[in-house]
Parts: sequence; C-alpha cells; structure tokens
Amino acid sequence: MKNIRIYIAGPLFSQAELEFNEKLNGYLLSNGFSTFLPQKDGYKLSDLGKDADPKEASMVIFTYDLEELKKSDILVCIMDGRVPDEGACVELGIAYAWGKECYGLKTDTRSVIHAQDNPMITGAVKGRIADSFGSLVSLIR
Repeated sequence: MKNIRIYIAGPLFSQAELEFNEKLNGYLLSNGFSTFLPQKDGYKLSDLGKDADPKEASMVIFTYDLEELKKSDILVCIMDGRVPDEGACVELGIAYAWGKECYGLKTDTRSVIHAQDNPMITGAVKGRIADSFGSLVSLIR
C-alpha cells in the first residue's frame, strides 16, 4: 500500500492549538501515515527574521505550504472552534479544487448555524467529519 501523505490544516496560534496539532500529527504518524504539519514542517513568520518584509514573508509561507499541499494525498481540516480557522478553510478549498481527498476533524460541539457546520465546509469534506483521532483514521482507511 502506498504511503499516504496527510496535510494537516488548522489553527496554530495558541499553545492549546499547537499542542492539539502535535498530538494529531503524532497519532497519524503512529498509524503509518506521513504528514505535513505547517507549524512543525513549514515556515513561521518569526523564522523568516524580524527584519523581513511582511508581504514577502507571507508569500514565502503561502508558496511553500501550497507546494506541500500539492505533494499530499489528503487534507485533514481541524474544524474546532466557534468557526474553523480561515487559513485552514483556504487550504481546504484549494485541496478540494485540486481533487484531493478532504476530511474534517471536529472534537468541539460548537457551531454557528443551528447546530450545523457551514455547507461549503461540509461539502468540501463530503460530510466526512470525525469526532476523534481514532474515528478520523477509520474514515481515511
């Protein structure tokens, strides 16, 4: 079986988000997948230097993450929070447009639209939204 590469798209701005992402990454690796986790494998604005032009630094991150998304077979969009992270939603839209298989992971019961998620997100993941790491791996397999 081909080694499946998963791009993990989600928020990465708080300690809790960073730790959750790392736990998910570790779980996927322990289940035989390869991963791209932007906070670990990509660039951070702080990595590019405090004197870097913000627009240029943003383009470096955007371009690199797009290249890594192209190399991935699957995108997992972390949907926790009152609304999913806007950057993750952009990555989800691009992955969907490129024909990548997309899955959601939502361990948070909050939503904005009458206990439902945004139809553009649920459509892009084809309704495949897991509520735990284990159920995510089961959906992917």
